[in-house]
Amino acid sequence: MIGQGRISELPDTYPATINRTPRTSDEKPYPKDEKSHYAQANVEGSSTEPADGDGSDVVLHDERQIATHVISVDDDPSLNPWTFRSFSIGLGLSAFGASLAEIYYFKPATLFVSLMFLAIIAYAIGLAMETFIPRRGLLRYLNPHPFNKKENAFIVIMANSAAHSTLATEVLAVQRLYYNITPNAATSIFLLFSSQLLGYGIGGVMRSTLLYPSKMLYPVILPLISMFDALFQDGAVARRKLKVFYMVFGAIFIWELFPQWIFPLLTGISIFCLAVPNNANITRVFGGSNGNEGLGLLSIGLDWQSFTGPFNPLAIPLKAQFSTFIGYLLSMVVFAGVFYNNIWKAQNFPMLSQLLFYENGTIYNQSLILDANYEVDPTLLAEQGLPYYASSWVVYLLAMNLGLGATITHLLLWNHDDLRGAWEWMRPSNLRKEWQGFRLRSVNWKFWQDDGMREQPQNTKELDPHYAQMLKYPDVPNSWYHAVFVLSFIVALIVIYKSNSTLPWWGFVIAIILSIMTTLFLGALYAITGIVLSIQTFVQMITGYMLPGRPMANMYIVLYSHNTVSQATLLLRDLKIAQYVKLPPRAAFTAQIVGTLVGAILNYVLMNSIIDNRREILLSVEGTNIWSGQQPQSFNSQAITWGGLSHELFSVGMRYQWVPWSYVVGLFAPVPFWVVHRYWPKLRADYYYTPIICTYIARCAVGINSSLLTYYVIAFLSQWWVRTRYPRLFQKYNYLVGAALDGGTQVVVFILSFAVQGAAGAANLFPEWWGANHSGNYDHCMRLQ
Repeated sequence: MIGQGRISELPDTYPATINRTPRTSDEKPYPKDEKSHYAQANVEGSSTEPADGDGSDVVLHDERQIATHVISVDDDPSLNPWTFRSFSIGLGLSAFGASLAEIYYFKPATLFVSLMFLAIIAYAIGLAMETFIPRRGLLRYLNPHPFNKKENAFIVIMANSAAHSTLATEVLAVQRLYYNITPNAATSIFLLFSSQLLGYGIGGVMRSTLLYPSKMLYPVILPLISMFDALFQDGAVARRKLKVFYMVFGAIFIWELFPQWIFPLLTGISIFCLAVPNNANITRVFGGSNGNEGLGLLSIGLDWQSFTGPFNPLAIPLKAQFSTFIGYLLSMVVFAGVFYNNIWKAQNFPMLSQLLFYENGTIYNQSLILDANYEVDPTLLAEQGLPYYASSWVVYLLAMNLGLGATITHLLLWNHDDLRGAWEWMRPSNLRKEWQGFRLRSVNWKFWQDDGMREQPQNTKELDPHYAQMLKYPDVPNSWYHAVFVLSFIVALIVIYKSNSTLPWWGFVIAIILSIMTTLFLGALYAITGIVLSIQTFVQMITGYMLPGRPMANMYIVLYSHNTVSQATLLLRDLKIAQYVKLPPRAAFTAQIVGTLVGAILNYVLMNSIIDNRREILLSVEGTNIWSGQQPQSFNSQAITWGGLSHELFSVGMRYQWVPWSYVVGLFAPVPFWVVHRYWPKLRADYYYTPIICTYIARCAVGINSSLLTYYVIAFLSQWWVRTRYPRLFQKYNYLVGAALDGGTQVVVFILSFAVQGAAGAANLFPEWWGANHSGNYDHCMRLQ
């Protein structure tokens, strides 16, 4: 439902995490042999809780400061995540999340099961089990001790690993609906397993670069960790934080009833549209409360759900926010400039749209250019003519490729030292060490018996304090991730032939190579800034060149490249959650694997059930207010367009030739900024994230745009004004308030989705009135589409 001035001196202490209830003497969460490995790391910045206010007047500038002053560094190794309670709640929420995500996939409105929602539900159930299950007799095994932070994190990681509609089910759905191909159950299940776990194998071996360092902050999870600290700490400071959390949570819960149901006008208030409601140009520029309505210039949005999306404005660092803001301003200028200058015949089509069109502006019927095998027929294509994109979507494609190219160069120029570990293994000396280690390990081929204990470094001051605390726990050896990758690779090779994918083995290998390369760069960008980029359109484009006329091959190569990168990024993000809460690595690994496998199976079962019972509705263009095939339709259309028309639309001399070339242009985009900073550092050219700026030129291409101005006002108030003027408030409450706003919003949105918005049946919208203009745009702009 991914250079700011002088850095102040920091104290060496940070508030500790204190258990809510002391551990009883009969609790033995770890085996003796595991306890014997324990050696407390000498972590700088780890201590007991200081007096209220100590060290909290420091303005936080870099990632290490944020990670050590906003969230707790200390660890209580007696907290046990391996409980019946954590597994039972984790499996239950995994089943719930996976089923709900698959149902959402076939709904008219796109909804997601959020991380914060799962965390709050897990906490409520865990607390209930702690309260109502007796601790006497055999029941003490069900409720051995108070529900703790590590159990909550274990549950969240397991449930979140399952709570996605896997891209593999999308591929299978398209095969069943449009190609009348139904791979057998075993092939389908192994397709899901391999596509989900390949990314885990790749992400796991990149932990030393993308997980352990302080630089890899993963700011998007800081509200969640801050909420955990508030829920499970003790003491007067923690009680005040918890009180603030509940107050904000309750307030936003009540408030969201208005923009989400009673008063949707609050999603986007446009003075210009209210003054001139029947002007198309006013709508295009100033409207934006509905999808694909307009650019939302100077509109005011008061709906937390609509303007936060995947990025909480209180969590993303100022440097990244500033770059997204520049991209947003450029987006409005570029979109308006392209449309009103009629570039690519823009005025023949809607200003904002993701569809294909005939030249006269009517929607393009893709089925009329396909033969019996659902591949593009040149004769039929000549009869229908080449389709057109709306200008906004061309800009979107250009910006995505610009951003991808800029990501590689930007990180190589500005973050070379941060990424250096990723290719250190290629040094001859390191290769010799690896070979010697392999020869020694080959004596005992049972790699699963590796105790996982890492050497304690002589100097821990350079280590991330959270990672240093994790050294006391057995790690997941890289060999485990290697095994996951190799097994998934072999299974995937078999599956692509058993499932009639039309993807040759060499195409699959190219997909994996692309995944490995882009995981490093896109993963680093996400870890540092919280902004995530996608390689889907880039992969679809190059696949169209490599395998023209094969839409199914296009889908499969997206599955094994784009989805693999996404899974690797999700694995690393969840492992960062584990690192911040000090959840033992093997517990996190177990939660991820179990949740992923449970989720994949339930995704498959639900997908088949829905298609069996709603096939005709899913194939219809309109669908119903309960079920819709819009997402598999869109995925299939993209595969046909890219797989069958890449040469005709994007080659040199063709209509959209600059779309692929924009990737090359993006490679050079960061260079001028780097040169300027090297010779004129006072100009602070290091403050600009060129890949984010380039990508956010497409910011207005899709979705609700009326809340973007409010988003940036809140972001700058949080990350600049409060952070620099009121650092104590920022440290204590910024991320906690962000968690409460997200949590309260997501809970009420979930309830409203089923109660009144049609997720479980007929919709029961609030009676129409001036503030709920259901028959038009909510902001009273002129309806254009």
